[in-house]
Amino acid sequence: MDDGKPTGPKAKWWSRPAAGRATPSAPQEAPAPAEDVRPVGAPAGDPDAMVVADVSPAPVLPAQPAPAEPVAPAPLVAPAPVTPEPGAHAPGATAQAPVPAVKPLHEPDQYSTPPYGGPGPWAPAPPVQRPVPTPAHGTPVPPPYAGIPAASAPLPAPAPAFTPPPQPPQSSQWLQYDPWGAPRQPLTHPGPPPGSDGGRRKSRRGSLLVGALLLALVAGGIGGGIGAYVERNGGLTTVELPQAARNSGGRAPDSVAGIAASALPSVVTLHVSGTTESGTGTGFVLDKSGHILTNNHVVAPAGSSGSITVTFSGGETARAEVVGKDSGYDLAVVKVTGVSGLKPLPLGNSDNVQVGDPVVAIGAPFDLSNTVTSGIISAKDRPITAGGEKGDGSDISYVDALQTDAPINPGNSGGPLVDTDAHVIGINSAIRAAGNGSSTEGGQAGSIGLGFAIPINQGKRVAEELINTGRATHPVIGVTLDMKYTGDGAKVGAKGAAGKPAVTPGGPGAKAGIKPGDIITEVDGQRVHSGEELIVKIRAHRPGDRLDVGLTRGGKDLSMTLVLGSATGT
Repeated sequence: MDDGKPTGPKAKWWSRPAAGRATPSAPQEAPAPAEDVRPVGAPAGDPDAMVVADVSPAPVLPAQPAPAEPVAPAPLVAPAPVTPEPGAHAPGATAQAPVPAVKPLHEPDQYSTPPYGGPGPWAPAPPVQRPVPTPAHGTPVPPPYAGIPAASAPLPAPAPAFTPPPQPPQSSQWLQYDPWGAPRQPLTHPGPPPGSDGGRRKSRRGSLLVGALLLALVAGGIGGGIGAYVERNGGLTTVELPQAARNSGGRAPDSVAGIAASALPSVVTLHVSGTTESGTGTGFVLDKSGHILTNNHVVAPAGSSGSITVTFSGGETARAEVVGKDSGYDLAVVKVTGVSGLKPLPLGNSDNVQVGDPVVAIGAPFDLSNTVTSGIISAKDRPITAGGEKGDGSDISYVDALQTDAPINPGNSGGPLVDTDAHVIGINSAIRAAGNGSSTEGGQAGSIGLGFAIPINQGKRVAEELINTGRATHPVIGVTLDMKYTGDGAKVGAKGAAGKPAVTPGGPGAKAGIKPGDIITEVDGQRVHSGEELIVKIRAHRPGDRLDVGLTRGGKDLSMTLVLGSATGT
């Protein structure tokens, strides 16, 4: 039913301008506004009585547009915006100067959703947020939009009646980039994946690491080689350390070095071999005839068929033969023949020795020939007994010895103990070892600073007898002692060996008045504490010497004088 309103299509409030884009090369003119035409009889100002003329977009005109024909304005209350359609012109409209087209805020919505903002066909939408391009690493920014192909580009849309507020200047790149208008342009530039460049960098970094490692290994090898060379050769350059000039080698005659230099040419090492045992000892030259003094226990292993080899300090060797030996004194003399240039070692006087005098011991401990040790005289007249391995007492030696702390070890036996004048004052013969005298391995123990030497005065007498007669004589008193007596002193036994009387009839003791059971307590004013000590004191003298003897008989102290007799040793 016609109620006086126009029957033409009414503009919908959700319609939008058609899609279009202004060509930036030439300015566009805004289309002329719609002409207000009212039907006859319609009151002025009635919006429902308005007839919206179909206005087509004005074509692009040359630089000088034709002047628009004046039209009488009519009062309008609220003119509705005219939706231009391409190819249509309003009747009676006069061509006006074209208005530059304004880019729409949004492209056409194919889903016809309501516009942004408040109600109304041209409510302004919020401005498009165009951030500053910050592409990810390895992703290039798309090139400027080249536009839609001319064949499919729509005609420019007329400018709407509403003029949007001016927008702040944007980057030219983002003004030309339209994500909705370029669906065929990919957002990312085709090429290798983002990780490919990182892989190359990782590979490059790995190569650098491997190169650094190889360089370090080469440098370490070179440094190690240089260090080894420096260590082996003492440096890259020749090093010369300061050193004292060589002297003539002279030493004071009374120094250890001077004593050793004087005595060593006269000291020899003896190697003895027998049928069941062998041993090593030391000796020293007595004269130029080739007589050498040593201990009896050094040559004892040779027996009657063994061999003795003498090695001199210079390294020369010679065979030796036994001249004589005595087990009671533990002394022996051997002789070498066919040897020239022998240097006898001077003999001193053991009676002149004082406790504390410096001494030097020379020998071959553990077969280490030409070994020199030094010390002092620790004591004199120290009664010791050695030997006794046979069990019958025939090999026991009784020595009134000189005690020294000069180190003496097995192999030193028979070597000289010399004073500061390089004169012999004793013959090294025995040591006192810790425990039982044997080490844990079963061998002989070493020195603990308790060494004993036969005084040279006794050694000289015995050596002369052995050289001259082949046997030594022992001084005796003609009594048999009770060796089991544990009291203080030496007790004369009740009976002698093999049923013989304890006091030899007509002997030195019987002549002096000694009887069985007497206890001898002193010899020449020196206290006697045992039978072994009495034997030692007697053998320290020569046969024929006169002795003052003190004794106890039945609780009474007696004294008497006797002259020592003589007995042939073994």
